[in-house]
Amino acid sequence: MRSIRFFLLITLLATIVLVNFVAALQGYRGSMSEAQRLFDQQMVATAQLLSTMPTPQQSPEQLPVVVEHTGPMAFQVWTETQALLMRSVNAPETPVSTFAEGYREVNFSGFRWRVFSHYAPQLPGWVLVAERVDLRYQLADRVILESVTPILIGIPVAGLLIWLILARGLGSLRRLAAALQEKRAEDLHPLPLDNPPEELLPVVSSTNALLGRLQESFERERRFSADAAHELRTPISAIQVHAHNLERELTETSAAEKPDSLQKLQGSVERMAHLVEQMLDLYRTTPDHYPARFERVDLYALAREVIAENYAGFACRDQQVELCGAPAGLCGDRFALSILLKNLLRNANKYSPEGGQIEVTVNVLSERDEVELRVEDSGPGIAEAEYARVFERFYRVGGDRHVTAVEGCGLGLSIVQHIAQLHHADIRLGTSHFGHGLSVQVRFPLGKPVGENSVSESMQERATKNA
Repeated sequence: MRSIRFFLLITLLATIVLVNFVAALQGYRGSMSEAQRLFDQQMVATAQLLSTMPTPQQSPEQLPVVVEHTGPMAFQVWTETQALLMRSVNAPETPVSTFAEGYREVNFSGFRWRVFSHYAPQLPGWVLVAERVDLRYQLADRVILESVTPILIGIPVAGLLIWLILARGLGSLRRLAAALQEKRAEDLHPLPLDNPPEELLPVVSSTNALLGRLQESFERERRFSADAAHELRTPISAIQVHAHNLERELTETSAAEKPDSLQKLQGSVERMAHLVEQMLDLYRTTPDHYPARFERVDLYALAREVIAENYAGFACRDQQVELCGAPAGLCGDRFALSILLKNLLRNANKYSPEGGQIEVTVNVLSERDEVELRVEDSGPGIAEAEYARVFERFYRVGGDRHVTAVEGCGLGLSIVQHIAQLHHADIRLGTSHFGHGLSVQVRFPLGKPVGENSVSESMQERATKNA
């Protein structure tokens, strides 16, 4: 059962109904026994009253005397010689029972009767008093039902009261659930519940302990990221410098071409440097870890800046880059958006052939309250079946044997997806309007993204170094 309140309500009501039913059953049996005893006493009193009445003085032809009586009882008065002296109008002229002291149940006049036979020495004779059994039970049932009816009416009232009491009693659980739902992914502070019930103390304590362990784990990861950014960059930069110096020395001492191993060394170092940068970007742009600072950003102007910064790579391959659209302001993190644009443009640069075309379009979709960024290239594109997988970390279509023979680490689109999630944007892949190639469409909401806070010092330092 999914609802604790509903489960407790049904269980408690079922228990109350069961207990009341057992109590009512026992009460019914006891009440019926007591009612029978009272009815029997009434019959005894009636017989004694009849035995004290004066004997009719009519002639034998005028006997028995018939008494007009409409009550539930019938009676007969007999002499010792078994001559009928008097009877009620609803009693027959024959004896309704044997002439022996005590109670019996007999049938006459189409009903079941309980008969009390009493010998009256003052008559002398017998008094037989009978009462219909069905009427006795009806009267007893009526009395008992009148006492049970308030209990039956009280069950819905009890259900309502139990529901309200449970709602109040489970209020702490609802507040705990609300506190957990209101927590942002980066908020790992203890739950702010004061004086929780004893039953919730283990849950709150365990949850706060878990949050504390997660906080420590994230802190360790952040420290590792900062250390890795420093420790990995330094030796890679040193290797690049030494490789460059070695190239100069070889060029100065010999007019021969550079050794193939040196070229491979430089390519491997550049690939390693790119991989380190991409891994750090991937971690730091994860929405759960990235403390973004949202501000008003003109995405069109930012795209123009990023294109200018990376234009040398496009010119080197004789590629045409075109920026279309119009100024489009949105609320976003400038640094994260620049990383998104760099990755999309670098992918387009790498996978478009020499002399290829790349088009960047920024538009405001007023009817949807969105800003659309679209980057299209004239490269080989991606098969539709691969659209979902290319966002996975380290996944490349075709692996290292990509049809373009372009080296990569498979992290660019994963970083783009993280930044899109950070801005609550929708990202879609498709075929570019060049007829082949990839089209990456990112739609940003115009409203202010949820979870705005300041950029951490490490992110600011990184932005300064990359500037």
